[in-house]
Amino acid sequence: MCGMQIAMTNAISAGTVHYPAGDGADIEAYLAVPQDEAPRGGIVLIHHLPGYDEATREYARTFAVHGYNAVVPNLYSREGGPGVSYEDAAAAVRAGGGVSDERLIADVGTAAEYLRALPSANGKIGVIGHCSGGRQALLAACGLELQAAVDNYGAFVMVDSPESTGLRATSLEGRLAELSCPLLGNFGADDGYPSPEETARLEAALDKLGKTYDFKTYEGAGHAFFNVNRVSYRPEAAMDAWERIFEFYGEHLS
Repeated sequence: MCGMQIAMTNAISAGTVHYPAGDGADIEAYLAVPQDEAPRGGIVLIHHLPGYDEATREYARTFAVHGYNAVVPNLYSREGGPGVSYEDAAAAVRAGGGVSDERLIADVGTAAEYLRALPSANGKIGVIGHCSGGRQALLAACGLELQAAVDNYGAFVMVDSPESTGLRATSLEGRLAELSCPLLGNFGADDGYPSPEETARLEAALDKLGKTYDFKTYEGAGHAFFNVNRVSYRPEAAMDAWERIFEFYGEHLS
């Protein structure tokens, strides 16, 4: 994969912002941007099921250092608010089976429009997520006009979530024809959700539809191999996947 490399910068601004959702809800989000005004692409980061956490906000700062405008919308803003912890808001959402697909698409769309309205925006938007956020990144790319999507071990893409998980995630197979942009995927060979078999099914479906994608499965890596705070962290796999992500976005968001 060969793409344009964006110069790194240490001069960034980051902090909490608020903007209205399409339904009028107040969305809390974390915005990280380089301080210069050069035209640049934007990235919407979708946090994982445990919620609007520090790890995802750190990813936003990493993308800003690499030259992108990045925003993390708190997908649980409606369940949160003054006096409600992020953890309690996440627990309320999980108890209800997770964020609905329609609400997710709408909220990512609002975040994308927020990024496009920034003075330094070049109009190109990518999306990325890990775990449940990986599935939702693919979902967003099937429901919105985007320029690049990254799915890091997103489960329940080709199968419905089991009842035992408490989630209401349904297969995205029927939506894949609407995929609007190239898709990058990073997966673990030892992962069960998604299993390598499910990833292979997704590849076959994308091939049949003539979609552009680039998948890599890492031997010796399981679920959450990006997460430095878990025993599942696999530095070699994570470092290689980061390089793939930066090259991918350099190609499609510059």
